[in-house]
Amino acid sequence: MTLSLDGPILVPVANPDDGERTATALAPYLSETSRVILVNVIEKGGGAPDKAGVEQREEYAEEIFERALEPLEATTTDATVETAVCYGTDIVERIFAEARDRDVDAVVFTARESNRLAELLTGDVARRMVKEASVPVVALPHDS
Repeated sequence: MTLSLDGPILVPVANPDDGERTATALAPYLSETSRVILVNVIEKGGGAPDKAGVEQREEYAEEIFERALEPLEATTTDATVETAVCYGTDIVERIFAEARDRDVDAVVFTARESNRLAELLTGDVARRMVKEASVPVVALPHDS
């Protein structure tokens, strides 16, 4: 079966390596009618002090987007690519809110590698994205 992502899709990216890895895995599935919205969610503390300043985190988001854009720009398709920085106290909820607001066909991601203890402590965003999906979710295969 061939997967083609021809419409608007939301692609959450967490760090530069994740952005590059996800974009590389995504590129073969794009067409000239694809619209990719790369999103980085800056987690707010919800009353607690934030982990880093907003300006610093926005600069980091730009670094993430730069790394993710490289593999997408190297493809032969003319897919449209946008970037967006979002803010929220719950990353998964914010991703799906953005997906609904932008009326995307799917949220597309590659799961980051982690150990079971890290997943238990952090809430495993990938697992929650699949379990709490309010729009279709596509988990891309890792490049081995």
